[in-house]
Amino acid sequence: MAGDAAIVTCALTGVLTNPAVHNVPVTPEQMAAEATRAWEAGAVVMHLHYRNQTPGMGWAPTWEPAVVCEIVEAIREACPGVLINSSTGTVGNDISGPVGAIEASKPEIAAMNAGSLNYLKARSNGTWAWPPMLFDNPVDKIERFVKVMNESGIVPEWECFDTGIVRSVAMFKKVGLTQDPLHINFVMGVASGMAADPRLIPILKEYLPEGAHFQSTLIGRQEIWATHQATADHGGDVRTGLEDTFYLPNGDKVSSNGPLIEALVAVVREAGRRPATVDEARAAYGLA
Repeated sequence: MAGDAAIVTCALTGVLTNPAVHNVPVTPEQMAAEATRAWEAGAVVMHLHYRNQTPGMGWAPTWEPAVVCEIVEAIREACPGVLINSSTGTVGNDISGPVGAIEASKPEIAAMNAGSLNYLKARSNGTWAWPPMLFDNPVDKIERFVKVMNESGIVPEWECFDTGIVRSVAMFKKVGLTQDPLHINFVMGVASGMAADPRLIPILKEYLPEGAHFQSTLIGRQEIWATHQATADHGGDVRTGLEDTFYLPNGDKVSSNGPLIEALVAVVREAGRRPATVDEARAAYGLA
């Protein structure tokens, strides 16, 4: 891929965001419509979570293969050539749900959580926003996911919530657990993980394995956009969407992915770069 091109990913919908409160897509038709808006704005990769299709249950996730395949097929039909990046995040040792979903739907890319994190958030009144939980991703769990991805021809995208997790990916490569091309995603803005701080981007780059591609997932409000700019300025790929934020750089709240991707493309162009084409993105992921 030409050095001035940045792969633009749209994260269409979140994990537990309630569609009765926020206008996030749930059904295959809604997901395809939002993918189309993002595609037309310049995104060539769609990162997907999948929601329960039972009326009134759209806030809940699902790994049901039939639902997953229906959503993926609707997006592929709406956006010919698009790259699908499937979530695989799950708590606990049982990975049969996400494994069944990716084996059935055959995404080009799948998120591969590269390490464990105490997933915490404290309220201003001194109480926990939710009961403290461990997002557990031990090496044996990672190995099982990677085996399935390799067997299905799916490229892992290594999600890293902290600096030590970024450094671990180099060790995974060293012991033969993964290979080039490496795609590493700095997940920033989770309260107990790396801050969405633009000063971290050049530091994190120093810990990347040689030749690795990197992307930033930035969770928060309008304050995240300075880190989007730092990512683009330092040669990274970029991602946003209703999973990550509802806010544009000027603080306006959105209810669709299209304006978020338009703003992200503007960030890429401000860095003197351009959005990658689908063919360039496929080549970068080793899929051409």
